Amino acid sequence: MTVPQKILTIIGIATLSSFFIYAIQSETSHTVSAETVTENDYNVYALDMPSGLNFSGEPVPLDQPDVYERMDRELLVNTYWQSNGLLLVKRANKYFPIIEPILRQYNVPDDFKYLAVIESGLTQAVSSARAVGFWQILKNTAKELGLEVNSNVDERYHIEKATHAACKYLLKSKEKFGSWTLAAAAYNAGNGGINKRLNEQKVNNYYDLLLGQETGRYVFRIIAIKQILTHTKDHGFNYKPKHLYNLRPTYKVEVDSAVASFPNFARRFGITYKELKLYNPWLREQHLNNASRKKYIVKIPKQKVGNE
Repeated sequence: MTVPQKILTIIGIATLSSFFIYAIQSETSHTVSAETVTENDYNVYALDMPSGLNFSGEPVPLDQPDVYERMDRELLVNTYWQSNGLLLVKRANKYFPIIEPILRQYNVPDDFKYLAVIESGLTQAVSSARAVGFWQILKNTAKELGLEVNSNVDERYHIEKATHAACKYLLKSKEKFGSWTLAAAAYNAGNGGINKRLNEQKVNNYYDLLLGQETGRYVFRIIAIKQILTHTKDHGFNYKPKHLYNLRPTYKVEVDSAVASFPNFARRFGITYKELKLYNPWLREQHLNNASRKKYIVKIPKQKVGNE
């Protein structure tokens, strides 16, 4: 072998050695990094079942294996649907102060505010069955409960009046079944539907009934949302008061005649038509016929002051 060949051989061996050492160091470095990432990465945890779960003071029989599993399912699904859960926390701060005093007025348990949460997500929702508003009330049921529903006005969108109507329905169900849990289930399946299932299956409480999936999950979903919204930190929801939603203060204006144009009406009070609708979603058109000269109370949001 010539001198140049020997020099090239030595250089080649040195290069391979350096590459091998670098590869070992890189692999070692990568392994350490991966372990660090695993320790700090997002993890999903099973949830401990809270003790003392109840709906309106009526205990959940968690000693029954199927009841335990159904409750566990709703806690998991609603805890790990984080974006929806955080939105519910924010909206609850905005709307629960409206709903809670009306429930108290009727002696309906406070837990029923969570029924409104699972019905509509505290939005003015419209279902495929045309149930409307926070309490998802059907048109005929609304009229039976004293709500006005027509092309101009739909009081199912009126949070206070719809809550009054829901309370009346719930009280009838409680009187019929003697149980707030069954009254909640009947809000979903109807009094007739629940009564039929109780008679067919020869039982007298919700947790012993074999029901379709929607009603079978219904009360468990309410209880899960109640647990999450009352123990937000325990379920991983972190926020500050500034993150929560709030309603602007309003004042009331009485309307007892026809209104030709609500956009013009809004301008008279220094607000936009959009703002008028946000606080009065029950006004369904840009005008009000009101041939009967019925008195309506329209909410007008107060003007913002400074950083309010």
